[in-house]
Amino acid sequence: MTKKIDVIGVTEIMNYIPHRYPFLLIDKLMDVVPNESAIGVKNVTVNENFFVGHFPGVPIMPGVLIIEAMAQTAGVVVCASLKSQSENLVFFSSIEEAKFRQTVVPGDQLMLHVQKERQKLNFWKFAGVAKVRDQVVAEATFTAKLIEKKYVSNS
Repeated sequence: MTKKIDVIGVTEIMNYIPHRYPFLLIDKLMDVVPNESAIGVKNVTVNENFFVGHFPGVPIMPGVLIIEAMAQTAGVVVCASLKSQSENLVFFSSIEEAKFRQTVVPGDQLMLHVQKERQKLNFWKFAGVAKVRDQVVAEATFTAKLIEKKYVSNS
């Protein structure tokens, strides 16, 4: 049985996934069960760079970034499941059934619940639900693909 990890802070998150400011969209993970699930936390502040243009005077977090935050949470779950995560990258492969239920605004705390549905070879399928104050704001099913860094082209 895989041991549950209570909290993974932002510094350790950056050891698992390559995202950095301004595109690192999770502040910590809680209740991480490698190879299964986790809850990501994103503290949404008015200082987020995307609020400058989305939308001036009415700051709303873009739905695609909520899905990206879910995917980053799932990426840490995948990498925490591996013996050697430093040699791999996790990429989006598909997004299905995305639904946006409520707006997310500065001051909200997004709780990003991800649960592995299945894994086949290097593909991992997750169900994700984003909540603010226990209200569902977005949900999606998405697939991630694990690729060894040596196969990723920089050209």
